[in-house]
Amino acid sequence: MAYGGILLGMGNPLLDISAVEDDEFLKNYVPYVESDLVFVLFSCFRYDIKLKNAILAEEKHLLIPLLHLACWMLQIPGATVYIGCIEKDKFGEEMKNSKAAGVNVHYLEDESTPTGTCAVCVVGDERSLIANLSAANCYKSDHLKKPETWALVEKAKYFYIAGFFLTVSPDSIQLVAEHAAAKNKVFAMNLSAPFICEFSKDAQEKALLYVDFVFGNETEARTFSKIHGWETDDVAEIALKISVAKSIWNIQEDHCHYSVQIR
Repeated sequence: MAYGGILLGMGNPLLDISAVEDDEFLKNYVPYVESDLVFVLFSCFRYDIKLKNAILAEEKHLLIPLLHLACWMLQIPGATVYIGCIEKDKFGEEMKNSKAAGVNVHYLEDESTPTGTCAVCVVGDERSLIANLSAANCYKSDHLKKPETWALVEKAKYFYIAGFFLTVSPDSIQLVAEHAAAKNKVFAMNLSAPFICEFSKDAQEKALLYVDFVFGNETEARTFSKIHGWETDDVAEIALKISVAKSIWNIQEDHCHYSVQIR
């Protein structure tokens, strides 16, 4: 089997900056904390915060480290591909450095919106992600349809798309999902965050019809259950319900089958 480009990922490329902070920092800048994962959206003028011991992350947010890991496990540079949107700026150039770790990045480069960033503030066992999507929010399916991009889709055997991408380009997800189903390839997604389950319900349901593997944590699973009116907090039961969700949504698709992992 040829392994070049075997795994393709799509998501929101954000340059992470991590810092260990204290409770006083949370009181001043992060008004809401839930569980061990928090997403707080700040407008640009709120980025006057001073981060202590800040580290510019070499791993560029969520999905890309997974693709780095896959390359390391296979010991084959170029085994994985990542698609998203950045700008032609300093941070965008930093994002392209993923090629040095073996990931073949194929970005849409926006001309007017800065590359997305994310401040990761760690306080004890909690972490708050203050995200500024910027260019990551500008991906268009026209880029995916270009022959040089679609050739990467055709070459891949496995697909992993972040649930966050549902807020950016659900039509791109649908194109890849339908291709995977038609060619009998493996298609995986994650639930990403409770607010994705809540505010992107319709797009998420449409994408989940095609998945072979869906990943999520307990909080995401329980939110998914609540949104769908399942009236259970039992994670194992929720996973089972997701695995037969096509019958719950009364949609018959012969290619739909699920393997659910709730961590």
